[in-house]
Amino acid sequence: MNKNASAGSIFENRPYIVAELNTSHFGKVETAQEMVLKCKEIGADCVKFQSWTEESLYADSYFKENPIAKRFFKKYSMGPEELWELSRYCRSIEIGFSSTPYSIDEVDFLIEQCDADFIKIASMDLNNIPYLEYIANKHATTILSTGMGTIQEIEKAVAVFEKEGHDRLCLLHCVSVYPCPPEICNLNNIPMLAERFPDAIIGYSDHTKGPEAAVAAIALGARVIEKHFTLDSSQIGMDNHMATEPDEFSQMISFCRKTVDALGSSGRQLTESELKQRAQMRRSAVAARDLKGGDSFRRDDIVFKRPGTGIPPDRIETYFGMVLSKDIAKGEVVKETDIQRQD
Repeated sequence: MNKNASAGSIFENRPYIVAELNTSHFGKVETAQEMVLKCKEIGADCVKFQSWTEESLYADSYFKENPIAKRFFKKYSMGPEELWELSRYCRSIEIGFSSTPYSIDEVDFLIEQCDADFIKIASMDLNNIPYLEYIANKHATTILSTGMGTIQEIEKAVAVFEKEGHDRLCLLHCVSVYPCPPEICNLNNIPMLAERFPDAIIGYSDHTKGPEAAVAAIALGARVIEKHFTLDSSQIGMDNHMATEPDEFSQMISFCRKTVDALGSSGRQLTESELKQRAQMRRSAVAARDLKGGDSFRRDDIVFKRPGTGIPPDRIETYFGMVLSKDIAKGEVVKETDIQRQD
């Protein structure tokens, strides 16, 4: 991991799109590589795996009561050798690689062996203060999901990183429901988090179906979008049913990036094209009847019509009382050169 790179430089490609692969590879490296390649083809910036094992997630007593669950986790997890191989593959096709660790050994492995672009902390560990302290002390770029967390818990977690002088943190607004109904997305948390934590990059971990929530998150200021990805959502798996297939994921990426382009700047700007439109679309003074040269120019001599190539309405007052320098036919545009000041 490039420890000299800031979070801003990692995520400067706005929006930064992370494809969460979770268990949709079903524990097969070949399938995972196929997914990574497809993510590269459709324009994702990074793919993210899960580094969990049955030992790093659940107590032994849980598996004694749920023996099938242990077999499931063991089958669908990626071991260190497989993750290392996938990290190399990602580098070879120039797409970002990361994973979510669930133990300090997994943290060290991702940083020291896999050269992960960032460390992702799952929502479940938002209040795991000793674990956060360990990661903060690594000073690696870190993404922290905030699902299930109160604002006080988020503040306490961020304080851990601030205490360590860690300045490469990204917070993801997240609702830990799979899939997440749009009516509980609460996307207005995105600008709220941006205001409360101005030193952090703010993003959105999207568990909804469809691209709409991600696009709305971008419009609200999210700079990072994480969304589950699968090659086939009809296959039965942990969260595979709510993951997004390639065509729709590609559409979401396109929508998000077009939204960023459309947002532009808060500074008022007129493009060259729009300036040209003014001459065609704005109004200017037009003779309301035949006007004679030498007569005094008055308000009732004119009406305002397109094009805007003559005297504009907001400047016409200064010309009243002056003398017409030439005859002007009814319906003709009145120009500045058609009027002269009386001596």
